[in-house]
Amino acid sequence: MTGSLKAVRAAVVLVVFVVAVAVLVAVGTRSTPTTPSSAQTTSTTAAPAGGSTTTTAAAGAATSSTTTSTTARHGHGATTTTTTTPHASVSVVVANATNTNGLAAHFSTVIGAGGWKMGTPIDASTTEATSTVYYAAGQQAAAQSIASTIGVKPAQVQPLTTAAPVAGVTGTDVVVVIGQDLATASGS
Repeated sequence: MTGSLKAVRAAVVLVVFVVAVAVLVAVGTRSTPTTPSSAQTTSTTAAPAGGSTTTTAAAGAATSSTTTSTTARHGHGATTTTTTTPHASVSVVVANATNTNGLAAHFSTVIGAGGWKMGTPIDASTTEATSTVYYAAGQQAAAQSIASTIGVKPAQVQPLTTAAPVAGVTGTDVVVVIGQDLATASGS
């Protein structure tokens, strides 16, 4: 194969990869129905040194996603790590950051249907245009699962810090702040 043919082939592979990733992102950020389903989602991505990362999540299941990472290094075997967290062990508080009454209670019901350990719905200390799902250390997968359930974009899943517009959530694993975007989307 000539050098220019190899470059064209590599460019085509790259374009196909980018399109596939764009499709997967579009599918992953679509809002999902509030009724739990028994469907299972599996995605595999390449990892450094020829390994792969596979994430499997059963929608509506009582367990958050399981991630298995396998990396072969220099032909000397592989390392595998698996983490599973039952939904009932993840504490979740929903805060209403809009002027629309009842949103925190509504979304608490929607999220609670997935088996998460729900706290009492509260009001945020400020109003927010955009909804955000905040997570405590080690709870990012749970936060991403909850965000997907209610239609919050992956970019709006962030670490829980004192900058979150919610008081009194110390010890909570995931804090969901409902902004005007979800108020509008829910028809309220």
